[in-house]
Amino acid sequence: MSTITYVHRDGEQETFSVADGTSVMRAALQNGIDGIVGECGGQAMCATCHVYVDQPPADLPDLSEDEDEMLECTASPRESASRLGCQLRAGQHFDSITVRLPERQV
Repeated sequence: MSTITYVHRDGEQETFSVADGTSVMRAALQNGIDGIVGECGGQAMCATCHVYVDQPPADLPDLSEDEDEMLECTASPRESASRLGCQLRAGQHFDSITVRLPERQV
């Protein structure tokens, strides 16, 4: 099991234990996190699971070409900490991660 902490725009935090292989996006949808839409279902095709990872875990993969391209289409400003939640998987890329939610997704 891994943990994901979501930091809402108002600073409120919610932390969940998730099974290995679960993406940041999927965990948000399963737990009713307001601020993650995931319109494409995790295919890195919509950028509606945009999050900010300020202190990336060591195992976090580099941006893929597809993820980098989609991050140019985010509703909230892209930052150096921007990632797509669908591309970050518990147990594979992190054991624990904290992500900030953007102001809006669409």
